Amino acid sequence: MGRRYVDKKTQRKIARSRINKLFKMAEEKAMSGELELANRYVEIARRISMRTLTRIPKKYKHRFCKHCYHYLLPGVTCRIRINKGKIVIYCYNCKKFIRRPFKS
Repeated sequence: MGRRYVDKKTQRKIARSRINKLFKMAEEKAMSGELELANRYVEIARRISMRTLTRIPKKYKHRFCKHCYHYLLPGVTCRIRINKGKIVIYCYNCKKFIRRPFKS
């Protein structure tokens, strides 16, 4: 038997729900101390996003490092500071900074 055809709209809807679920699971695992599993969930979510050309929601985009793609848990895997109107996030894994504008 062959594979069934699923239109792109349905594919993206399924992908969006899976990405949301994976990031929720990553957050739970990171809170319980299983950081390797949380990083794996982020990696899978990114792959789904790239394969289906679906954007990762903004609330989850800020939860992983843009350089090494590790899950960011403040105080455990990253340091967060506010400096001159920017939020500066320092990743402990790759030792790089992520700067985002801060709106007051």
